[in-house]
Amino acid sequence: MGLGLQSSLFFESPEEIYSRVFRELKPRTALPEMRVEFCRFANADSFIRLENGALHVRMSDLLAGAPAPVIEALAHILLGKLYRKETPKIYSHRYRLYLNRRDMRRQAHLVRQIRGRKFISGPVGEHFNLEEIFERLNSVYFDGMLGRPQLGWSRGASRSMLGHFDPSHNAIIISRIFDRPSVAVLALEYVMFHEMLHLRFPVDHGGVRRRVHTREFRDAEKKYPHLKEAKELLKRL
Repeated sequence: MGLGLQSSLFFESPEEIYSRVFRELKPRTALPEMRVEFCRFANADSFIRLENGALHVRMSDLLAGAPAPVIEALAHILLGKLYRKETPKIYSHRYRLYLNRRDMRRQAHLVRQIRGRKFISGPVGEHFNLEEIFERLNSVYFDGMLGRPQLGWSRGASRSMLGHFDPSHNAIIISRIFDRPSVAVLALEYVMFHEMLHLRFPVDHGGVRRRVHTREFRDAEKKYPHLKEAKELLKRL
């Protein structure tokens, strides 16, 4: 009972935590009004803004049950960004370690599935059919063993994101920049092959590290027989 009473004496609300961290970072500045709320975001993102003399903090409700030290770490991260102060590594490490816990990753995955909106156009484009390309690559390089995810083209012809695999929605999305008659099929096939490797080799989570391209991933990619030629095509694109 003594331990429980002691813990309750030192309990801080999120507003109190942010106020304390603010005083640490800005000891000579008057404490603004602090408004902290948990929001139903589709991921673990959190935001802060200063408006009309009040600090508004909006945190993902994934963090609603987080221990006080984790909320404190996020307060250092958000307030540090707002006031352009370097965040001590201990807080960044603590926050990433918490988000990388298996139970947190599972919750975040479910939340993205339920709340996230995913535009998936379908595999048939104006000039190419992604389903045909997927099945051909699956047969040649994966022994036909990969289950086909949802396939679709991006809304716009992005040059910065040529393709991505979304595990929460089990979808491979390819930039519409490839759906043109002038595009070499090899360039499109390589991007699809790369995203299929993400399907084959999931992200590796260990401690605070998140390895998207594991050693197995890179070794498998190097076996693609037209790798050098395909990358040259993408550079010209």
